[in-house]
Amino acid sequence: MLPFRDIIITFITLEEMTEYIRSSLRNTRLGKNLTQEGLAERSDVSLGTLKKFESTGQISLESLLKLCLALDLLDNFENLFDKKEQPKSLDDILSQDKTRRPCK
Repeated sequence: MLPFRDIIITFITLEEMTEYIRSSLRNTRLGKNLTQEGLAERSDVSLGTLKKFESTGQISLESLLKLCLALDLLDNFENLFDKKEQPKSLDDILSQDKTRRPCK
């Protein structure tokens, strides 16, 4: 288990994460000089689905993974579900390793 000082807690909304993923994927597409049509063809995701995703952030997991594969981003999902046990609550964090001396 990680000591308390090594745990980083972030608070992000689903809307903020959706916007981050949507804009990151779009910026990656643009950075690779791909049009929406080109990415749709390369990924086997319909142009309509890609346009909807880039404007609203709504997409199926399968289509998102296809887009990431086409943009060489699929490795980013490898550690998404890390097998290390994460604390489930603030009480879990505070109860960890109470015998450890405070840092000086």
